[in-house]
Amino acid sequence: MPLPVDTARRRFAFGAIAGTGAVLGGVIGLRPSLAATKPTEHKMPLIIAHRGASGYRPEHTLEAYNLAIHMGADYIEPDVVATKDGVLICRHEPMLSGTTDVAQRPEFAARKRTLTVDGMSITDFFASDFTLAEIKTLRARQAFADRDQSYNGRFEVPTLQEVIGLVRNHFKTTGKSVGLYIETKHPTLHRVAGLPLEERLIEALSRGDMNKAHSAVFLQSFEADSLKRLKALSPLPRVQLVDGGDVNFATGDVGASVPFDWAAAGRKGVYADMLTPEGLADVRTYADVIAPWKRYLLRAVATGPVTEKTSEADCRIDENRVLIDAAHKAGLKVHTWTLRNDRLPTAYKCDAQAEFKQLFAMGIDGLFTDFADTGVAARKAFLDHYNE
Repeated sequence: MPLPVDTARRRFAFGAIAGTGAVLGGVIGLRPSLAATKPTEHKMPLIIAHRGASGYRPEHTLEAYNLAIHMGADYIEPDVVATKDGVLICRHEPMLSGTTDVAQRPEFAARKRTLTVDGMSITDFFASDFTLAEIKTLRARQAFADRDQSYNGRFEVPTLQEVIGLVRNHFKTTGKSVGLYIETKHPTLHRVAGLPLEERLIEALSRGDMNKAHSAVFLQSFEADSLKRLKALSPLPRVQLVDGGDVNFATGDVGASVPFDWAAAGRKGVYADMLTPEGLADVRTYADVIAPWKRYLLRAVATGPVTEKTSEADCRIDENRVLIDAAHKAGLKVHTWTLRNDRLPTAYKCDAQAEFKQLFAMGIDGLFTDFADTGVAARKAFLDHYNE
């Protein structure tokens, strides 16, 4: 039975099984983190601004990206979906009601419909039913109800080309480079709809003179098929995202979640299969980075009896450094997602930097955060400590 959209992660888990406890059986095993080795300059972990500075501004807007750039993020992270007329725009998902004012626009009321998205029946307004001109009349809104809502209605939905222009202009005016970390969202869905993402993405990067091996660009997806298509089109590094279902807080095990492209092709298996020795070796054939959800690396285990109200806030954090070591041995960098100041387990004692520093000490190569300023500050403090 598929899980509903998670309001904190807002992703889809096709065929997910919450808290199975069996999923990590094949995943490379656990042991406590060893003392951190002194980081070297070439291994300085990347700070990736997840949907821009989305902790402070409506996500996937030029304003959110620009704020993250000025906070010192190494990369900003646009997710791309396609409009009816085939233009790539930056949204976390093809559904628009959660991040724009489309539901309050009477002229678009008839556009609301039900569509099967990665195995789930969703009723919403879909980007593929709107032209770019129509999208540009919408205004962005904060997706999280407990975050600052004062910027709602002020910003447009940007195209990928506009975001490319933003980073190029930043370099021209400041001499400082910031990278793009671009995700193809629901690529199988788009391809079936006649709006394939991969070719459009590479075309946009080529127009911006950024489809080159030395460009500061990562290409990411939850779907291996999309990454394999991108490998044939581009020399840019690729990132396999690894999803998971609900956490079993009694054990810390991550529940099963099935890659939609695997399901669509009739292939058996779950995301956690990518984290076995065989899975890592397979990922290395088409990707350069593996990016598991952080709960594979930082396991949340309840400190008391588990009830239906138990959450990550009630948990201790057990480290899985072995998985990072194994991925490195397989020739893969390791990134993880998503660190959020406003969703911390009590184990961190309200110190948002502590989660970053823990992952840095475990040997992470990069991480996604909604709060790029916290990540940059935590990295500086961590590096300063080991340079004393």
